[in-house]
Amino acid sequence: MRNHRFPIGLSVRLKDREYISPRAAETYRITAKLPLRDNSPQYRIRNDELGQERVSTEDDLEPSNGE
Repeated sequence: MRNHRFPIGLSVRLKDREYISPRAAETYRITAKLPLRDNSPQYRIRNDELGQERVSTEDDLEPSNGE
């Protein structure tokens, strides 16, 4: 079982934007840690500026701005 690597409040971005709408936010803030999915930690992430929220697995996220 893997532990969550990213803390709540961290700014992150999606690693692969190939299948994401161009209007989707670039950066998000982690707002909650969610249960594992296929042995990968999940997070609820939010972009406050655009009001966009989504759920993403840890494998699809990377810290933004070199954090």
